[in-house]
Amino acid sequence: MANPGNFCAALSNCFLAVLRIVIGIMFFEHGTQKLFNYPAGFGAVPLHSLMGLASVLEIIGGALIVVGLFTRPVAFILCGEMAVAYFKQHAGHGLWPIQNGGELAVLYCFVFLYFVAAGPGGLSLDRLLFRGKKSGG
Repeated sequence: MANPGNFCAALSNCFLAVLRIVIGIMFFEHGTQKLFNYPAGFGAVPLHSLMGLASVLEIIGGALIVVGLFTRPVAFILCGEMAVAYFKQHAGHGLWPIQNGGELAVLYCFVFLYFVAAGPGGLSLDRLLFRGKKSGG
């Protein structure tokens, strides 16, 4: 009989990759919504603004997270972006994220922080390119 611990570890690694891919796609969409107004949002923002910088980070970072390339350093940068977004845009409007509309920023921040610690999971370019090396993933 197979060891249930090994099965759970393999399943956990698979679900980590699924979480990474879904989060990356959603984050990428936030960037395209800001920069290109697609999917339709609140209108495109100027590239040379703080929101423009955020959109570039979200598009490039989201795409890298989806494919699992340089997952840990990219997740660290995106975690920081979400922390800045929370304190700059939301924290001044109330103590609790549910009160100030900052739930997504907090969730993204901590999911990206988790990716910094956990790495990309399976099905990633980090695993393919940096197999046996410490850098990248």
